[in-house]
Amino acid sequence: MSALGRDFGVEIHVREAIPGHVGLGSGTQLELAVGMALSRLYGLDLSIRDLAPIVERGARSGIGIAVFEQGGLVVDGGRGENSVNPPVIARLEFPVEWRFILVFDERDLGLHGKEEIDAFRSLPVFPAAEAAHLCHLLVMKALPALVEGDIRSFGDAIAELQRSVGDYFAPAQGGRFTSADVAEALAYLETRGAFGIGQSSWGPTGFCLVEDASRAETLISSARRQFAGAAGLRFLLASPRNTGAEVIMERADVSRERAIRS
Repeated sequence: MSALGRDFGVEIHVREAIPGHVGLGSGTQLELAVGMALSRLYGLDLSIRDLAPIVERGARSGIGIAVFEQGGLVVDGGRGENSVNPPVIARLEFPVEWRFILVFDERDLGLHGKEEIDAFRSLPVFPAAEAAHLCHLLVMKALPALVEGDIRSFGDAIAELQRSVGDYFAPAQGGRFTSADVAEALAYLETRGAFGIGQSSWGPTGFCLVEDASRAETLISSARRQFAGAAGLRFLLASPRNTGAEVIMERADVSRERAIRS
């Protein structure tokens, strides 16, 4: 409101939210959701790209902006000298039958705020040769495998990329994975046929990929039995989303809202 010089009459109710500081980009999604709702409600005609700098998103990565806008798998081109939002250089759809298993450690949080900024400053420059290798791996293996629906090749490429980046961030997050329990659970799932093992951002949330919902449910049931004694460990089945965010306009039942508040 301050950035736009407006004074909106607004009351916001958040009915459901992505968990914060667990590596899922919840801050970007929530702030863009609020911004798009205000833009639509007051006829401001702001695009997602207009909103991102207003809510101070996209400083390091454009992925959160791009998936809010488009969904699917997006490849962020990074920031250039004159970038307002980091550009998306590739965008593909996931096969609709594929499923992700998310592994949460509810006793821990990933780095965020000042700790995250300090961690970035403390790490050395990422080796150019390794960056070149990972770019080759992405363009020549991961993306073609996704187009062809080859989950094994796609998963192998993602897992290798995750190992490399996880080792680079290990000094800041305490290891390849932020949570040792999540790492153990992912290793278990990998031995039972899951693909693309990795950690989302700073974690502690981990992820893996499976062929379909039935297989995912079987693996989750097995993992829950195996790690029943691990306090805080939680498994969630997630579907890929190949569309961006939706804004739905509904007329409020004012009398009902007043009754609830009173």
